[in-house]
Amino acid sequence: MARVIPSDRLSQLIAAAADVFIAQGYRRTQIEDVAQALGVAKGTIYGSVQSKEALFDAALRYADGLEPLPDISALPLPTPEAGSTLAWLRSRITREAHDLELTAALGRTRVRDARQELTAVLGDLYERMERNRHGIKLVDRCSLDQPELAAVWFGEGRWAQHAALAQYLQRRIAKGHLRSVGDVAIAARLLLETVAFWAVHRHWDPSPQQVAESDVQTNVIELLIRSLEKE
Repeated sequence: MARVIPSDRLSQLIAAAADVFIAQGYRRTQIEDVAQALGVAKGTIYGSVQSKEALFDAALRYADGLEPLPDISALPLPTPEAGSTLAWLRSRITREAHDLELTAALGRTRVRDARQELTAVLGDLYERMERNRHGIKLVDRCSLDQPELAAVWFGEGRWAQHAALAQYLQRRIAKGHLRSVGDVAIAARLLLETVAFWAVHRHWDPSPQQVAESDVQTNVIELLIRSLEKE
């Protein structure tokens, strides 16, 4: 009989699974790989999740610590029903998009302080990416192996966000609040990718730069704002 992982190690299982999926992708990752990373027997993993699909679903939902872990009485976590992981991801994207400062800014017709507004927009994007960084890295990496996951993540997540930011820049430039740029789509991509690197991807950098965490967000956003601020 499979041995259920203790409650105090369930979070370690989720973290280990996330790390392995990010490193190897969905297709190459096996339960045995996660067991080795955690230092337990393969059967212990099956005492907590029924399958690789259940493990990926759990990693996506819980690796960032934004939702409470399931009670151990619910273990092993069942294999998710077809489409349920995608439905959860779509719901998460929708919730985040609804509350974005960017969404609020697009709804404004008057701007009192363009610098203050852009600071809020970019700061909000940074903070959301940072607190969702494991989930973002997971779907970025595993979308290569799952076309349906890629369709939701890129179509409704990344590219929808890019389109919204490009629209925001276009409106503010047209009103004279921000500096004109050659191509707003390129400018929006540059902003998003810069924020994404510092908020998400640098945490998996194989040769990380030693920086004070308290300074990162402030400096990154200040540099981006100066590139768009009118003189």
